[in-house]
Formats: sequence, structure tokens, C-alpha cells
Amino acid sequence: MNDYDVAVVGGGLLGSAFAFGLAAMRLRVALFDEGDIAIRAARGNFGLVWVQGKGRGMREYARWTLHSSQLWSGFARRLADETGIDVGFHRPGGFHVAIDHEEHARNLALLQQLRDEAGDEGYAFEVLEHAALKKALPGIGADVPGGTYCPHDGHANPLKLLRALHHGFQQNGGTYLPRRRVTDIAPVDGGGFKLDAANDLLQVRAEKVVIAAGHGSLALARQLDLQVPVFPVQGQIVVTEKARLRFNYPTNYVRQTDEGNYLLGPSERDVGYDSNTESVTLRNIARQCSRAFPFLRELRVQRAWAALRIMTPDGFPIYDQSPTYPGVFSFACHSGVTLAAVHTLDACAWIRQGAIPQAYDCFSAKRFDVQTYA
Repeated sequence: MNDYDVAVVGGGLLGSAFAFGLAAMRLRVALFDEGDIAIRAARGNFGLVWVQGKGRGMREYARWTLHSSQLWSGFARRLADETGIDVGFHRPGGFHVAIDHEEHARNLALLQQLRDEAGDEGYAFEVLEHAALKKALPGIGADVPGGTYCPHDGHANPLKLLRALHHGFQQNGGTYLPRRRVTDIAPVDGGGFKLDAANDLLQVRAEKVVIAAGHGSLALARQLDLQVPVFPVQGQIVVTEKARLRFNYPTNYVRQTDEGNYLLGPSERDVGYDSNTESVTLRNIARQCSRAFPFLRELRVQRAWAALRIMTPDGFPIYDQSPTYPGVFSFACHSGVTLAAVHTLDACAWIRQGAIPQAYDCFSAKRFDVQTYA
């Protein structure tokens, strides 16, 4: 049996951020990755590092998201320096574009509530009507009433981020265990935990365990007296052909990647674990995005895909430590790109120290009636 300081279960953006950060602390880390057959949220991630509009009703989450955004520039440089991979991070600020007056009013009400909840801390955003918005976003549709701008927003390439985290993890001495789905985690005599993978004779023993397996976390966490009430929400993305770089800012509907493609979204469908694209949704995405930016009608669609987001009942992250087995931690969120910096830097320190600080109890699943999800 192979011994490690920490075993991380889940090779997506969330688990890889923890694996990279823990290995960089010179801990012996094993990363279990089910592989491409897993329900990878990273495949359908829009790539936003987004603060605007997040945290209504939970000021701690608004603060946590802003903190991660502020760490992202240094985090991206570190990844580039250590791995040679540029994850395409830019933080020029971002725009929420409203395609009708009703959406504009809803967004303004949301941001005003967030500012009220922030109190003296403040909540940075600027309201722009159509004429001002057009100066920042040439090509905006004539019927767009306006939008809002937040200086803390940015974007990155999620697939390059995933690659960089994996590469950096292995460079720092981490052990990558691909195509292995963990089925059982159990405490062992003398301390630590034993992990078994499906259809595999490999057994791993680790002093601590991090469960960050997305939708696969539910069953594993229950084995160790934890509840992770997450459910899938399907999102679809349309990708255009490459075009000249003209988009300096990410927006809620459209962003241009560092390679020149435009990503069009978002969408939400409650279809269980179905990750197939659907023509009506793709049509609606194309319509709303071309309404916001009519020049997109001139571009050819290159591909489209769907992925399943990891959602919690209130949309905020779940960070927990087993009350029965304190060496076991579970993490779940749908903002794997935005929060990658704080997961790598701050949350990994919690695991090394052996406890989630009391200040982050707000992210525990205890805030729900978790028995409903048992």
C-alpha cells in the first residue's frame, strides 16, 4: 500500500487546484482522476473570473470571491513561471450587458442590494446607459438599454488552467493516478485512510483526504459522515470561428478567448445527468448573444457543447470537515475558475493545518437540512 500525506479525489478544476497547492507545500500528494469519462465541468466552463453579482444574501461569499479575483494575477504568473503554460488570464474588468429594460432593472436591483449588504466595505460597480456602453463595447446592439461594469472581473482559459494545474502538480512531486474512480474510503488502524479504486488492485493510504469529485462527492462523503448536497445543472456553450481580436472585456453573454474564438452563453437546464446539446437551447443562445452583439451573425459556428455544473441549493460553495473523521475534508462549488486562486493558496493551508477556520463555517453544509439529500 502506497502512503501519502494527502489523497485528493477528483481531477477537475477543483481537485486539481488543491492537489497543485498541497504538492507545492512539499506534501506527498496523490491525485485520483477518473479521467475524461468523468462529468467534467471544466469542459463547459465559460472561463470567467467573476465578482459582479455574486454573494447576495451571503456577504462572506462576495468577500471570498473578490479576494480570489485579487489573487488571480499572481496566481496566473506563478503557473506560467512554474509550468510554462499561459492560462490566458486578463483582468480588465467585466460588463453585465442587459438585452432589455427588465434585465437591466433586475441587475441594478441585485447590485444595489449587494452594495447595501457590503456597507462601509463597499461594492464596486458602475452603471452605463447605452451611449456610454457603446464606447467600451463597440458593436453593441442598438436595442441594448445599458449595462454595468465591475473593475474586479476578468477571464481565463479553463482548459489551459486545468492543464497547468496538472502539470504543476506533477512537477512538484505529486503522484497522478488517472482513470481511477474511487469507490471506497475507510479509516485504518493506526490512523489515516485507505482508498480503493473501482476495478483496480491499487490501494492508497493517506493521513488526510480531500473529496473534490463534483457529482461523485455525494456517495464518497456519506461514507465519512459528511453530506454534500449538490445537483447537476446543464449549461451549453456555442463557439464561433476565430476572428480578429476586438473584444477587450469579458461580458455575461459573450467573451472572446485569447485564441480569437467567441464563446456564447449562458444557459441553464434541469435535465439530470444529460450532457447532450439541444438545438432549441443553442438557438436561444445564438439569438440572445447576437441581439447583444449583432456582428456575431457574420461569424460561423465552429462547435457547441454541454456540461453539467455542480450546483448547491443556494449557489454558494460547500466546505466541510468530517466531525467523525477530522482528517477528511470535502469541497464543492460551481466557480472552479474564479475560486482557483483561493483554493490553491488559502484553502490548502487549512488542510495542512488540519482544520477549516471558524470564519468559514458559513460555507458548511450544516446551513441546509442535509437530511433531505441523504
